[in-house]
Amino acid sequence: MNIAEMLALIAVGYVLKRLVKSEKPFNYLRILVNDFLLALFIFGNVASKDLNYLLSIKTVFLYVFLIISISLGFSYIYGRVVLKNDPWAGALMVLSVYPNTAALGFPIASLFLDDITPAILYSTTNSMIVIPIVTFIAAHYSSGGASVKDSFIKALKFPPTVANLVALALVIAGVHLPTQILEPIRTVGWLSIPLLIIYFGSRITLKSFDWRKLAEVGAFRIAIPFTFVFLTLRWAAPGVFYSVLVEASMPPAIAANAILAQYCLKAEEAISVTFVLTLLVIGLFMVLSALMG
Repeated sequence: MNIAEMLALIAVGYVLKRLVKSEKPFNYLRILVNDFLLALFIFGNVASKDLNYLLSIKTVFLYVFLIISISLGFSYIYGRVVLKNDPWAGALMVLSVYPNTAALGFPIASLFLDDITPAILYSTTNSMIVIPIVTFIAAHYSSGGASVKDSFIKALKFPPTVANLVALALVIAGVHLPTQILEPIRTVGWLSIPLLIIYFGSRITLKSFDWRKLAEVGAFRIAIPFTFVFLTLRWAAPGVFYSVLVEASMPPAIAANAILAQYCLKAEEAISVTFVLTLLVIGLFMVLSALMG
């Protein structure tokens, strides 16, 4: 999926919301994507890997952990010190930790590279790690600071989290499912990508847009990771450098907003910020591509 197709699907969702006044079809769409298709997509992609694959990632694999730690650490400290008991602190962490590495990251990486394999490795590894993290954060903060045990149980009720953990357990245990099983799962699960984008478009509203929230998410999700990668990875091969730079600097994932909606945690504010940041990032990397080319 390229950038033009993604923007077209966002527009489709936006128009459908204006034509269909009822919320029921969009709630059903969210349930279909979150509880079924996204779980299949994650399971199919993670379960198809093996330990040798994970261990071969090296620099890309290392930077996934570094970027997650940096974004989560800084947003957590900011939330504790500045936002305190505001539920937005939880939404900020979710948006900061979960970037749009696939639907947006892949086409943007292709602006710089012919072979985006390192970007795919980054995205796959990132998804394995962040899904359980952001689900737990959303469950915890939507409960008004429930206990770790209660938040953990609530997070495990989210099907994509279970799918991710089960698939990861299979990989670690060395269990290889037949291609005849995995391919249909991945094919059906892939439908979650366009449908998530359409759902995202249907949620777009700038009624709850806040410049401060835009600056907060922009700092922890984009500016800090971009600066860190640019300063520390410039020595790497172009394929690794541009892949990590792009993927680490993407705006929040559309799936992150769907998770916030699932847990009723500041979803409207999050979607408005994500929409604006998505447009800004597309413009940023198109300008950077033109300058580098």
